[in-house]
Amino acid sequence: MQRKLWTVLALLVLVPGLMLMTSCAQQSAVDQDTTQKTTPPADTSGTTDSGADLQADAAQRAAEQAMNQFLNEHIYYSFDSAQLSAMAQATLKRKAAWLQANADATVAIEGHCDERGTNEYNLALGERRAESARAYLVDLGISASRLSTISYGEERPLDARSTEEAWAKNRRGQFKLR
Repeated sequence: MQRKLWTVLALLVLVPGLMLMTSCAQQSAVDQDTTQKTTPPADTSGTTDSGADLQADAAQRAAEQAMNQFLNEHIYYSFDSAQLSAMAQATLKRKAAWLQANADATVAIEGHCDERGTNEYNLALGERRAESARAYLVDLGISASRLSTISYGEERPLDARSTEEAWAKNRRGQFKLR
């Protein structure tokens, strides 16, 4: 009984104290935020460049996001085929636009296969897949000297399972910056 009484008394003292501290901290943060908004930072040059800094940061984040999309968006092939699907062509058009905007970038196009077939056959198929992507990018105006190809055949699967879903993921063209 006495233990319950002490617990209740402790809560009666602690809860209002915590509420007071939280409300003071929120008010302080509001005051600080208002002060920052109404008082511009000291600038000895007579101009403010925080807007330019924010724009530069946003541009850099956008460029990094575009590069990550370029690198992480693969093209996929049908079983035993190096023919580009409409979806693969659309992906390659986006990649060509990125390459045109980044004229100094050079790319290795990797051809990959699923585990079915012999190693030799899959290496040859992977090479045909990489070459079909390269030829399409060249047709879109990307200089052939900026593009190289390599076949990994079945050696670097994205999904090691032996299922149709895994095989579909592994039949791909992948892009790496050199």
